[in-house]
Amino acid sequence: MTSKLEMRLKEMGLTLPPPFQYPKANRTGCILVGNIVFVSGHGRDLQVLPGVKGAGKIPAQVSEHEGYATARAVALTILATLKKELGDLDRVMRVIRLFGMVNVSPGYQRMPNVIDGASDFFYELFGPINGKHARSAIGVAELPHAIPIEINGEFEIHR
Repeated sequence: MTSKLEMRLKEMGLTLPPPFQYPKANRTGCILVGNIVFVSGHGRDLQVLPGVKGAGKIPAQVSEHEGYATARAVALTILATLKKELGDLDRVMRVIRLFGMVNVSPGYQRMPNVIDGASDFFYELFGPINGKHARSAIGVAELPHAIPIEINGEFEIHR
């Protein structure tokens, strides 16, 4: 059976990509503690969508607009990981917090504009009450595999 969230994704013209596979057994895409799911950093193996970039610094190799699109794709991959872990996306009640890291060129300071791609996506998907969340967006000198964006987060679920 297709969840309400997956139907909403379809209305948005999106489908879930494969969940990110961690290369070692000592870590996982997410872990459930009580009714909170802690999602590990996501940013690799993104679904190919217009404007999505797999590597590069913002804004030297990846424009701010492409960074926004990439953050949106990262959010979609996070949903795929949640589905793998929970079995049903309708168990996800709300977005609690996102932490976004942006691989930036020296002097770039508009990291929040880039991570808005993920925040706007979740707000659009979950609505103004359950999609509104706490958030941090920071710039870093490097990210693994030169990815432009890495995002982790916390979500409240139905048990």
